[in-house]
Amino acid sequence: MATLRPRGTSVFSGLFLIFVGIVLLLHNYRGLEIGGLLRTWWPLILILWGGIKLYERTVGRRSGETGYARITAGEVFLVFGLLVLLLSVAGVDEFKNQFSGHGITFGETFPFDLDLAPKAVPADARITIRNDRGDITVSTSDTNEIRVSGKKKVTTWNEEDAEKIANPASVEIVQNGDGYEIRPTASDSRVAMDLDISIPKKSVLSIRSEKGDITVADLSTSVTINSNSSETIEVRDTSGDVSIDARKGDIKVSDTKGNVKISGKGGQIDVTSASGGLTLNGEFYGPIRADKIAKGVRFISKRTDLTLTQLTGHIEAGSGNLEIVDAPGNITLRTTSYDVSIENATGKVQVDNRNGDVSLRFSAPPKEDVAITNSNSTISLTLPGSSSFDINADCHSCDIESDFSGDALKQTKESENSHVEGKYGTARGPKIMLKTSYGELAIRKTS
Repeated sequence: MATLRPRGTSVFSGLFLIFVGIVLLLHNYRGLEIGGLLRTWWPLILILWGGIKLYERTVGRRSGETGYARITAGEVFLVFGLLVLLLSVAGVDEFKNQFSGHGITFGETFPFDLDLAPKAVPADARITIRNDRGDITVSTSDTNEIRVSGKKKVTTWNEEDAEKIANPASVEIVQNGDGYEIRPTASDSRVAMDLDISIPKKSVLSIRSEKGDITVADLSTSVTINSNSSETIEVRDTSGDVSIDARKGDIKVSDTKGNVKISGKGGQIDVTSASGGLTLNGEFYGPIRADKIAKGVRFISKRTDLTLTQLTGHIEAGSGNLEIVDAPGNITLRTTSYDVSIENATGKVQVDNRNGDVSLRFSAPPKEDVAITNSNSTISLTLPGSSSFDINADCHSCDIESDFSGDALKQTKESENSHVEGKYGTARGPKIMLKTSYGELAIRKTS
């Protein structure tokens, strides 16, 4: 009777299980990137598998066991299953990283204190603040120091992991020539730095932020802000120029003695009490509001080109309406698809509109020329009865209604077109030119 030898089993399955276990352990406790490991080193699995099989075949021949090195279906399924497990873990990590880059994080947020030692700087130092994620609040002090405090906010699945991530994360103050830069020491999509920064009052400030709200107050020199994704940017009580370039969010500037320039894209704009001028250049879905801008407003967008040389009242644009109240200087406006309302202008008025009503109202007799061109909508002009003016008004395919009449005013209608031309009043007055089509043209007396 022949002696039956027990059939040998491969050691590859056990070694591969050990390898996968070590990889997952390093991933959990040392942050090993499994996706990068597999992309670069996956051929090692085949090399290891083949090497073990060659070794097992050699041992099998010596012992007379010919089937010892055969690749079994169980091994294939084991390798396939464990590779799927590793790829799933790598896919979850990649998913988190991709959405974290867009401002979406997973898990719970854990705050940790941040406090740096003060750094002495010149009273008029140039200071740059850079922050990838987190709010920035800048105030001033009477000391010639930069002081940084705040919170490190870590978003992860548990507090233990959050503490491991937060410990090495910090902020540094670096001198670059005659300037100083405040910046995070490392970039991690799971970490947001909420920074409370105090700087000398005469510092020249520049802020570059990827994501987070920004607040600046009480500086006596210029402020420059570049933001990619802020919900709110607020600058108040400054003496220098303010320049803001944004791609998202609401912007508020108040009580500044310098010029204000806002560009890019965003939501609501609110500028109040500026001793200089206001320039808006970009696409803002509003509402846009400006109050008391001493040196006027310049607003440029795809649909609007507006120049006001002075604004003692307010301007508001949004939801298809553009309103200007109490503008002592000249007004030049070219726009489309806005209902335009202008009240108490004392300088020259020139409006070119399309597909929106234009209403112009004077509480005192106008002294400067008025020119309004419109199409597919109405023009309404309201003047005091004591006004004097020379008028030329045309309404193509529409009617002209006028409360003003006199021997020097001639009103005619030919086919569907209406025309008013002549002089009203005893004094020398400005020229008024009105032209529209497919709407209505009304010239009213102030009630």
